[in-house]
Amino acid sequence: MLKIEVEMVHPKEKDLFQIMEIERNGFSSAEAASLNSMRIRLRLINDSFLIARSKESNDVVGFIVGPAIKERYLRDEFFENVVANDTSAQYQSVLSLAVHPLVQGCGIGTQLLEAFAQLAKQAGRKAITLTCLEDRVSFYQKNGYKDEGISESQHASQKWHNMLLEFS
Repeated sequence: MLKIEVEMVHPKEKDLFQIMEIERNGFSSAEAASLNSMRIRLRLINDSFLIARSKESNDVVGFIVGPAIKERYLRDEFFENVVANDTSAQYQSVLSLAVHPLVQGCGIGTQLLEAFAQLAKQAGRKAITLTCLEDRVSFYQKNGYKDEGISESQHASQKWHNMLLEFS
């Protein structure tokens, strides 16, 4: 496996177009966030938005983002209507985790999940919650997440799995 050295940082406005390129490569057009939605995420929940930046090229090679929520599972409206993180929320959600296609398989997704878990723990969250498609379940399970069954989500007319990583 090729090793890419990255640093995990909060994104800035100038990173938005590289983030969107990765988002569009990682998700279908129905699943992907719009430029406007991503811009709002960048502004409103930057404290729970991390990018992996290549130490060699300084390019964004992956990212993870999501709001802190009170519910155990994501609801479809969270994808469209992002609100600022609720400091009393017990769950950190993930709306998007994506890695540039040229560096997939290099461990960047796992590094993003680990860094995101550290952020969530520092913020006092008890778990991370996300939804994923069937073909991603094993990736999340390898990273400690439990499959809690099929989500009620109708996002992009797909069948999603509720995945949860609880902190001990």
